[in-house]
Order: sequence, then C-alpha cells, then structure tokens
Amino acid sequence: MWTEIKTLLLDILFPKFCLNCSREGDYLCDDCQALLEISGFHQKYGTANLKDLYFPLSYQNPLIQNLIQKFKYEPLIKELTKTLSSLIIAHFQLLDNKPDLTDFVLIPVPLSRKKLKWRGFNQAAEIGRELAQFFNLPLISGGLIKIKETVAQVDLADEERRENVKDAFRVQNKEVVINKKIILVDDVYTTGSTMEECARILREAGALEIIGVVVARG
Repeated sequence: MWTEIKTLLLDILFPKFCLNCSREGDYLCDDCQALLEISGFHQKYGTANLKDLYFPLSYQNPLIQNLIQKFKYEPLIKELTKTLSSLIIAHFQLLDNKPDLTDFVLIPVPLSRKKLKWRGFNQAAEIGRELAQFFNLPLISGGLIKIKETVAQVDLADEERRENVKDAFRVQNKEVVINKKIILVDDVYTTGSTMEECARILREAGALEIIGVVVARG
C-alpha cells in the first residue's frame, strides 16, 4: 500500500515523459512501444559457450538505442529498468515455442567497482531482478564478479573487444554455479565478446548450461 502511494506521489511531483514523443505518463508510451515491433520469433543461436541467445529487438533501432543509452549513461534513468525488462518479458510471451526455464538461475553480467560506483547501479542486475520476479527464478547477483578494469567496448574492433575482456571476470563462489543451468543477463549483445567471456568463465567453473538474455542485439 505504501509503495503504491509513494509511486503515485512521485508521478505527481516528478511526472515521466516519453523519451520518444514527450507524451506524459511513462518513459515509453504505448504508441511508441508499438513502433519497436517486439519479436515473437526465435532462431537458435549458439556459440562456443552459449547454448542460446534471446532478445526482443535489434539494436539498430534508434529508439531502443536511445532508451538503453539513457539507462546506462547520463542522465542515468534507473527507472527505465521496468520499461526495458518489459520488452524482454513481452518477447517471451509472444514466442510460440517457449523455452523451459525450470531449474535455471539468473546471473547478471557484472560491472567493475569503478563503473558501479560511477553509475550507482548495475543495469544488468536491475534487469535480472525484474526477470527473476516474473519467471520466479533465483537471481545470483554475486555469482560472477569483474576483477579487471576494461576500456569502453564501443570504439573497439572485434578482436580488440575480445582481448579487452579476456580474464576480466571470475566466479566468486563455484558452489553457486556448479551443475547449474544459467540465464546470463545483459542489456545489449553486439559482438558478444563480453557475454561470451562471462559464459566461458561460468562453464569452466562447472555451469551445466548457459543461455543469454538481452534487450537488444547489435
């Protein structure tokens, strides 16, 4: 009850506006969300360490780029968590052949301490928390940690990206991942270097199966 009252007061004092059309009400109004054309189709995608990858949208869409950039960079709109998570949830709801996620656990791609301190939150962990609640699955937020500072991936070539994240992650407690089926959560999958490296580390620690889930794929 108090949460609902608090949310109502915040909406009155600090109203949200659609980041695409400026309509009051939410950061993504229903009409603009319809422009995104969330995919209800899934084509199996496997790599050396990922068994599959699920994503509702292409990162080539300027609207989704804008939403994710405002989520991760200034003005750092943390409340976009629900908006972006809802796109992933809608994707799974639209699928004809829904995956069996029984016995899976969710692990977010971690940030370095420096980046976490700057941003104030881990965007992958925030999305993971929403997905854990929807799918009624455990979220292991400390299962994987980042142990090396890396430069921003955005301006690097493919090979540079792989080298940049190599050995940048570590499983803090193998007991929480050994023989587990894992949903690895992040915001964007571009070349896949970061997620692939995280999946490699998890597999080496004894994970049984790993699938990736992101908001958009580049």
